[in-house]
Amino acid sequence: MTISVFVDGAAGTTGLEIRQRLASRKEFSLVVLSDENRKDLAARQDALNASDVAILCLPDDAAREAVAMIDNQTTRVIDASTAHRVADGWTYGFPELIGQDTVANAKRVSNPGCYPTGFLALLTPLLRANLLPASWPYSVHAISGYSGGGNALIDRFESDQSIAWRGYGLALGHKHVPEMQRYSGLDHAPNFAPAVVDAHRGMVVEVPVPVGAIEGAADAKALHTALSDFYADAPLVQVADFGDAPSELLLRKDARPWDGLSLHVFGDAHNVRLIARLDNLGKGASGAAVQSLNLMAGLPEQTGLTPSA
Repeated sequence: MTISVFVDGAAGTTGLEIRQRLASRKEFSLVVLSDENRKDLAARQDALNASDVAILCLPDDAAREAVAMIDNQTTRVIDASTAHRVADGWTYGFPELIGQDTVANAKRVSNPGCYPTGFLALLTPLLRANLLPASWPYSVHAISGYSGGGNALIDRFESDQSIAWRGYGLALGHKHVPEMQRYSGLDHAPNFAPAVVDAHRGMVVEVPVPVGAIEGAADAKALHTALSDFYADAPLVQVADFGDAPSELLLRKDARPWDGLSLHVFGDAHNVRLIARLDNLGKGASGAAVQSLNLMAGLPEQTGLTPSA
């Protein structure tokens, strides 16, 4: 018996990718609205309530409205917006950190943000193991392909070829910061410096840690060992060998879609660079939603996903 799925907001970047990923999956049947009905409230409400799982790819306010339109006890929800990431009653859809069973049994799942995915994957296991203190004022530097900004930013970058780098979030109020702090357990919100570059997809997230200046902090080798152990059974997360110290890491303009997460630890007893590489539209968005959907459907979490670039 197939599981019916309605992607509300399927015209956006994330929604389109989710629809494409599920179109050939025999385990799922897509509930699809015609172009003239996809913004009709009555039609959307019918589709939301007729589906086993609704995946919301909407602006925050519209996602909250969509949840309010569900009037039954059976429709389960995966929300790809920011609206419910730190909301009570919602499960954070990061199975590697929250637990596969927790996501599998959840009725309401909030998709992690793309930047927080890299940040939390790097830092949370180390804080839990008490190898780094939660009291340190961490910073995080990150760059993303412009597809993460949705259709408006895609149009801007593709119509204005002169833009190479766009720094933003300069008022320090980026909407991803609350989930970064909550799910890492930090005492202080991280100093987050995001930027967009002239590439359609891809993401690099870096957390520099001056371990030599932090009382009780472990060195680079111990941090690497802890991450390797933590993700040993995670099919979509790879921790690069500690001895693998390339002279460069590249983000290519023609990067192919993938759903994995690659973690790197560089450094010594004094300074460490924790670096995560991912596809902002893969593990950072649509791939993460499908991973949660797989678990909620009782399937292996990596089903239909591409774990490596």
